[in-house]
Amino acid sequence: CQVDVTALPMKQTNCLELPLEKYPGSLLMLIVIAPCTGVSISDLCVCPLGDPSERQQISQRYCIKNSFRDIKDIGFLQVKVLKAVDLLAADFAGKSDPFCVLELGNDSLQTHTVYKNLNPEWNKVFTFPIKDIHDVLEVTVFDEDGDKPPDFLGKVAIPLLSIRNGKQSCYTLKNKDLERASKGVIYLELDVLFNPVKASIRTFKPREKRFTEENRKFSKKILSRNVDRVKKITMAIWNTIQFLRSCFLWESTVKSVIAFVVFVVTVWSVELYMVPLALLVLFAYNFSLVRTGKVNNTQDAQASKELMGLDEDEDEDDKESEKKGLIDRIHMVQEIIIAVQTILEEIASFGERIKNTFNWTVPFLSVLACLVLAAATVILYFIPLRYIVLIWGINKFTKKLRNPYAIDNNELLDFLSRVPSDVQKV
Repeated sequence: CQVDVTALPMKQTNCLELPLEKYPGSLLMLIVIAPCTGVSISDLCVCPLGDPSERQQISQRYCIKNSFRDIKDIGFLQVKVLKAVDLLAADFAGKSDPFCVLELGNDSLQTHTVYKNLNPEWNKVFTFPIKDIHDVLEVTVFDEDGDKPPDFLGKVAIPLLSIRNGKQSCYTLKNKDLERASKGVIYLELDVLFNPVKASIRTFKPREKRFTEENRKFSKKILSRNVDRVKKITMAIWNTIQFLRSCFLWESTVKSVIAFVVFVVTVWSVELYMVPLALLVLFAYNFSLVRTGKVNNTQDAQASKELMGLDEDEDEDDKESEKKGLIDRIHMVQEIIIAVQTILEEIASFGERIKNTFNWTVPFLSVLACLVLAAATVILYFIPLRYIVLIWGINKFTKKLRNPYAIDNNELLDFLSRVPSDVQKV
């Protein structure tokens, strides 16, 4: 098949599925035509942030006074891939031919291969432009296997907001799902420079779609885990409903009297601007618990880790049947279960993200939410609600008129999509 790249639009990912000319089948391609800026590979001795003048120049580019200049240029990431130790032996000779693949969003770079070595040293520096400060850097170690697909050796995932600049860190390699530890460790040194104002604006815009994600497969383990996650959230809602019901039924006189007084006072005196203010108080209360150590965000992550440790054996899911009709029915059932599994995961993740927003799991997002709530409190205090609703409606009705290519989105959902769920925290 042939592609005329001159006819493709610039600076966007073009997804093309073209039929092969002489053979059956088609080829799926992702083509981006754009200047290669911000991406580079170099040796340790000539890394960009190693030069003080160049580091100052890059830092100046992302300072606060340049917050509204080139709004899409959010930040700069430098990754030093130093070495790996005690990797898994993938060859019959007890050695491996390891190389690293670094992925940030849809950007991907790769090191050279170090042959016949379980303790490779790459000593390379990679730089990426940051399009979303909530992206996760994925570093995967493979074993080169000639003409065959490379063998997986291990993987690490590092959220950009968790990076400690200039500090060499040792990361334990994990399996493909990042659920269990694999053999070996990798040494990285990371630096991230970004503009917080640009990053905040980007937070309320749709997340960039990943074009290289693998097709989801049915897994009894994932289905069981998602059911447990939804059950946990459902039980919290059910306990709240039971508490309210007990107050209405006066099962405890003291509790019911207090609840009745709080209800009357709240309904009598509440104003609309107090709603975001109350959420600010909740943020402040949870922040005090986190600071004093009374609440540990790793507890939920540990619970999710225990869930992921259940039902390790999944080989039975792919057993073949001799009858074709039975195979078709199994595939149909699997598609339904995969859909249910995905829906359960989305529901569980949504509830966990709301909880983790208030629990200061990602301080940047919690601070950003506090600033937005503070602004909402002031706006609702001084501006009547009808004017706010009118402005919102006019904006929604005229959005397509002002920009025919505008993407319809929900800023609240876009914000929550950046908050990690309990599984992602692991």
